[in-house]
Amino acid sequence: MYNILQKYFSSLVFLVKVIIIAGAYYIISEKLLHDSNFQQIAWTERMSVLGPWGVMFLIGILFLSLFNWILEIFKWQSLVDLIHPISFRTASKQSLASLTASLITPNRVGEYGAKAAFFQKKHRPKVLLLNFISNSYQMLITILLGTIGLFFLRDYIAEIQFQVTTFYGIAGIMVAMGMGWVFIYKKWTKWIEKLWNDFKSIPQSIHKKTLLFSLGRYFVFSHQFYFFLLFFGVDIDYFVALPVIYSMYLIASIIPGFVLFDWLVKGSVAVTLFGYFGVHEIVVLSITASMWILNFAVPAMIGSFYVITFKAKSFEFNESKVLK
Repeated sequence: MYNILQKYFSSLVFLVKVIIIAGAYYIISEKLLHDSNFQQIAWTERMSVLGPWGVMFLIGILFLSLFNWILEIFKWQSLVDLIHPISFRTASKQSLASLTASLITPNRVGEYGAKAAFFQKKHRPKVLLLNFISNSYQMLITILLGTIGLFFLRDYIAEIQFQVTTFYGIAGIMVAMGMGWVFIYKKWTKWIEKLWNDFKSIPQSIHKKTLLFSLGRYFVFSHQFYFFLLFFGVDIDYFVALPVIYSMYLIASIIPGFVLFDWLVKGSVAVTLFGYFGVHEIVVLSITASMWILNFAVPAMIGSFYVITFKAKSFEFNESKVLK
């Protein structure tokens, strides 16, 4: 009986791998083959205009994508060190495989389960907490710099003043309602208190490292977007472009959805914001599509190898639990 159940359990794990990889490759292929916005920009024509500088631009942009993920991997390696030290290679496997798994889940929740699967059962609650801390600091940077960007744009875009006020008014109401809900239902208070205590148990040095890695990543991919603007010949001041980019990431980050539509959400927001400064819609959409391919699609394709070769040694198969 045990052998039969063990056999089916292994088959189930394999099926999950196939679903994750098939879903990820379907998303990537749909993006690459059927995204007209990405294909409408004459890359070859732009390269012929720029000449050697165009090649240097593209190499620099590709390097920024690589550097972006190196920072993410170092951040995860630093956090996991609280459980046990892991190599950069192991951290790479976990980070890239979890990205692949997150492509087919809303709001990248699959990332939590994928990373936890690499660890023994006793460590998984801590792994979930560490991943939450990693994402929280990244979101904190997005909120802080995005807020600065929105207020900076008020001096450039008259129509955005009412929108900014409305945005923070709604946000304030939501926070107040959330706090009221917590106080009404005490079980949520206990859960938040436990989460806060776990959060405080993390050494300050790890908090600082995580914050710095998150800040570094944010500056890398925001400047990558700016260099894409330069590549396509957009004439916009650096100190105007960055607030627009920061605002775009803030607004896009609060819209729930799948990673599949991440480029579309950012593209829609970016088209609106950059439209105030005369940037062509096709250029903006092509940049967001290119950013998605370099920072999500390519790493996810690499991560698919780690998903299919992943051996579920940390999974505990217990026949008695199955029979119950």
